[in-house]
Amino acid sequence: MKRHFDSLSREMSQSRQMAHEICRQFSRSPSKGNLKRLKTLFAHCGESVFIEAGFYCDYGHFIEIGDRVFININCTILDAGRVSIGHDTLIGPNVQILAVTHDVDPEVRLKKGSYAQNVSIGNNVWLAAGVIISPGVTVGDNSVVGAGSVVTSDVEANSLYVGHPAVKVKTI
Repeated sequence: MKRHFDSLSREMSQSRQMAHEICRQFSRSPSKGNLKRLKTLFAHCGESVFIEAGFYCDYGHFIEIGDRVFININCTILDAGRVSIGHDTLIGPNVQILAVTHDVDPEVRLKKGSYAQNVSIGNNVWLAAGVIISPGVTVGDNSVVGAGSVVTSDVEANSLYVGHPAVKVKTI
């Protein structure tokens, strides 16, 4: 389900600017202090979460991260919608998780409307390098999404998906 929001409102702009600055500080100096500051942006951040430098998010407060999650370099999360990441999940380098979309109709798009769609990533998931997760997608527990895949629809639990768009290759 899409939820309309005004990304240009004063409140959203200020929130985004604050998150961007914290992300920039962490990228320049991925110290324990800057990692701790980054984690305070999130709605929830579990135990033993490790985030590599180059992490980027729009707001942070729509992100929920479970325990023992590893997020590799240059991860981008556009989080106007809720983004939940389950326990023991591995996120490869250059992964993009997108919970924002816009109008397809060019006339309506001129109004600059934005829509949030939640993304849910289950427990013990591996998103390999360069994966893109589209708005509104759910990735089931214990699944693997192969490198470079673009996920445009839900991923079944206990499955391997690859390709552009990602398709199920097998049950694991």
